[in-house]
Amino acid sequence: MTDITGIILFGASGDLSKRKLIPALFNLYRKGRLPEKFHILGFSSSDLDHHAFRERIQADLRQFTEYEYAQEEWESFASHLYYFSGSLTQPGDYERLSAILTRLENRPANRLFYLATPPRFFSVIPASLKATGLLEESQGWRRVIIEKPFGTDLASARNLNRELHRVLDENQIYRIDHYLGKETVQNILTFRYANSLYEPLWNQKYIDHVQITVAEEVDVGSRARYYDGVGALRDMFQNHLLQLLSLIAMEPPASFNAYDLREEKVKVLRAVHPISLGTIASAAVRGQYRGYLDMPGVAPDSKTETYAALRLFIDNQRWQGVPFYLRSGKALAEKATEIVIQFKAPPATMFVEAAGAQLQHNLLSFCLQPDEGFHQRFEIQVPDTAGERRSVEMKFHYQEAFGLSPIPEAYERLLLDALNGDASLYTRGDRAELAWELLEPVLAAWEAAVGPPLHIYEPGSWGPSAAGELLAQDGRGWLRVCGIHPNPNLHPVIS
Repeated sequence: MTDITGIILFGASGDLSKRKLIPALFNLYRKGRLPEKFHILGFSSSDLDHHAFRERIQADLRQFTEYEYAQEEWESFASHLYYFSGSLTQPGDYERLSAILTRLENRPANRLFYLATPPRFFSVIPASLKATGLLEESQGWRRVIIEKPFGTDLASARNLNRELHRVLDENQIYRIDHYLGKETVQNILTFRYANSLYEPLWNQKYIDHVQITVAEEVDVGSRARYYDGVGALRDMFQNHLLQLLSLIAMEPPASFNAYDLREEKVKVLRAVHPISLGTIASAAVRGQYRGYLDMPGVAPDSKTETYAALRLFIDNQRWQGVPFYLRSGKALAEKATEIVIQFKAPPATMFVEAAGAQLQHNLLSFCLQPDEGFHQRFEIQVPDTAGERRSVEMKFHYQEAFGLSPIPEAYERLLLDALNGDASLYTRGDRAELAWELLEPVLAAWEAAVGPPLHIYEPGSWGPSAAGELLAQDGRGWLRVCGIHPNPNLHPVIS
């Protein structure tokens, strides 16, 4: 074993490194959570030396972080920062990388490689590391973090898994989805299993349906050229939304270790009822915001969806017959990520007779962003009335309860877990393939123009009206519980 750890960031001069990764590592350092002996080596093609790299990082921290820190903290952290200028495709540069790591470490060391690069390098870099001996684990562990997207379809995901498994064991591969590092996402399982009030109700007997919304207020912006070859289904559903679905729907794991947790999440995807070509028209909606075709880099006849909605069913005893509605899009009314659990209304005939109206459904909402927390809606009788009822809410938000401002970034938790060898919040290879397998029929139908039409929606709206009709045909509507309600004492926003 060794007491020194090297963190090597490929793509160190890119947006992800300067906005998320370096700030997360700096904050972990300030909290005393990094190994006592460590170094961070940035690898990129930019022509920089160690000093220039540190100056650039300090400027990025000032621009992209909200927390305050002392100059002494920065100077201490900066002494661990180094830079290597090289090409990701030149074998000689990996030999030079090996030499500089040997000089920095001066003895056996653990190494965490982070691939914050374009996807075309996801198999190239590990293969080059293997060829240079940088993945040898005889005197320290070797782990590789791979960013999304993990493939662009089922075939490419399978191929990438094959390429990675040629040079790495599965337990060395950390496929990252930053959504799983969010505080509220981590707390979904605690909420379910540490509170005996909820788990007995977590089934088709009591739950009417589940909604998962990941809405973005911004349009595609400077990502237009990249996004036009991707679309909402590949960009958000394959990873983020299906991850959230798995956490909500999974069975209790035998333990909270990585294997048991990831096994139960994979079982959920295996149980999702396949979407066939004949059901796509009634189970899927795609949209494109007006003005998307005018974005620089977008093909003038592009059919890329900037909005998608799906209705899914899970074929197991717990969830039989319960619809899961998923939606995500760009240029929507607000930035919001929310999971809403709508419970079944009780058959309360006495209340109908007294008040002349049906009881409202109880709701439980997981607010993932922008204000992380939980909301629960229930019914009460209004005092001094003859049976008048009203919906009220109980609310919990992390910042209010714990005084955390800002709440730690998801990348802090995920980087720390990788350093500690905990893959619980990382994606397993077969899970990535299962997600693509589930979405493949929808993607194929949309690309062949045999599925439902591409609906145009106005920027600043909640998407195409067809998405509302997807739920309306089941007698339901889209819900927003965590947002600002016109009248919080009455009903949630229906979008």
